[in-house]
Amino acid sequence: MAERSTRSALGLVARDWTRLGLTGFGGPPAHVALLRRLVVDRMRWMDARAFEDANAACGLLPGPASTQLAIFCAYRVAGPAGAIVGGLGFIVPAVVMVLALSELFLAGSPPLWVRGAGAGAGAAVAAVAAQAARGLLVPSLARAREGGRGRRMRWAAYVAAGVVTAALAGAWVVLALLGCGAAEYLARRERPPSSAGLFAPFAAAPAKAGLGALAWTAIKVGALSFGGGFVIIPLMQSDAVHTYHWMTNAQFLNAVALGQVTPGPVVATVSAVGFAAHGLPGGVLAAFVAFAPSFSFVLLGAGRFERMRASASARAFLDGAGPAAIGAIVGAAVVLALALQETWQWPVLAAALVALLALRRGIVPTLVGAGAIGVILALAGAPVPS
Repeated sequence: MAERSTRSALGLVARDWTRLGLTGFGGPPAHVALLRRLVVDRMRWMDARAFEDANAACGLLPGPASTQLAIFCAYRVAGPAGAIVGGLGFIVPAVVMVLALSELFLAGSPPLWVRGAGAGAGAAVAAVAAQAARGLLVPSLARAREGGRGRRMRWAAYVAAGVVTAALAGAWVVLALLGCGAAEYLARRERPPSSAGLFAPFAAAPAKAGLGALAWTAIKVGALSFGGGFVIIPLMQSDAVHTYHWMTNAQFLNAVALGQVTPGPVVATVSAVGFAAHGLPGGVLAAFVAFAPSFSFVLLGAGRFERMRASASARAFLDGAGPAAIGAIVGAAVVLALALQETWQWPVLAAALVALLALRRGIVPTLVGAGAIGVILALAGAPVPS
């Protein structure tokens, strides 16, 4: 009977989490809402308090928080096997879609209309990053205000550190996040321990642009970036465009747009970078390396989530790394905007900013509309990025 119950739970997880992976448009906020509706409201596998605690605990982990929450919820329903089945159901559809679209948009000589669509959608990507930053800044500042003047001043410094690092030195965003987290942790301790060597393991990257370099880029995305989502953009752009030259700036903007218009986790964008670097095997490798830490964190630490949630040390670290991650998103928006090559892309970006920030339109319709404008302009003779 117990075996039959386990099989039944696994079947439900496989069905419902794959459905989430196929329909979860809108990024992490939409994923959290869909998961809550499924596991709390509809199926009652978790109560509201347990879900909120799990969501907060996942926010304390590096990497894609909504992906880790999906894996954890599946773990609660069907144990370790459920975590694996549910996690794959949530992740694989997005990776497959991104790789399929990469074949079209990142091919050596895509047709003119495809290049126009990529240039239009790519022009709007900076607006999507700006929207993401705005949604995070307000609640983060409200929490900082509760800690008094000193906490507010540190919060501003962490945000500024994230902005400057992402805009000027994207390869070092990981160190900025870790450094801000460590600074807040030390600021709340009476006798701070020595932190010598804390960042040494993360400072160096493989020197050659082979599979090892691709794996290093992917592990930074999946295991070392607090905040997930657009925090990974400066990390990926620095490696993919400037260090290893796997992609041009225009192709990178296309890749980010693909990650936004497909359902499921935004981190699936890394598979497009892998595809550009080493074809289909590179895309699969990048996705595997980027998502493996999420499974490991949940499978090894699911029983300790509540203690992590209550940990003053973990909370202090996140209160430093979190604002820096928001600043990194702002910096990423600047970098993405400066990567635009054609004059007509700037009005498209402005229109996208109005649609997302003023009119509060959805991300997917905005990107699709920007892509349609790009197709029309390209077919009418407007120049498109090379």
